[in-house]
Amino acid sequence: MNIPADLKYTKNDEWVKVEGDTGIIGITDYAQEQLSDIVFIEVIAEKGDEMSQGDSCATVESVKAAADIYMPVSGSVTAINDDLPDTPELINSDPYGAAWILKVKLSDAEELDELLDADAYQAYCEERE
Repeated sequence: MNIPADLKYTKNDEWVKVEGDTGIIGITDYAQEQLSDIVFIEVIAEKGDEMSQGDSCATVESVKAAADIYMPVSGSVTAINDDLPDTPELINSDPYGAAWILKVKLSDAEELDELLDADAYQAYCEERE
């Protein structure tokens, strides 16, 4: 299981990478492994939307299940990965790279302190197995 050290994680299996005042958001390697082959993604959020931490921003469907994706941090949506609807399998092959879901301008950087670091997230994943 791949858990990059430079990201923050939620207990709902989302990740956020911070670059300046931008948060790049996606779902974790653990999540894509549990879901299996991802066949569909719908991003509910739109560019310009003000999203709060915990808001649903997308839905993914796999051959096994469907799951909501929640905002790990609050912010204004600045970009949406337009490649994902046509190639949802990117989430399986590159969950931390090409399969980012959206980018936000962070509105409350202190929320990052509430998220798990890589070690805590790994321990959380191991608890669930």
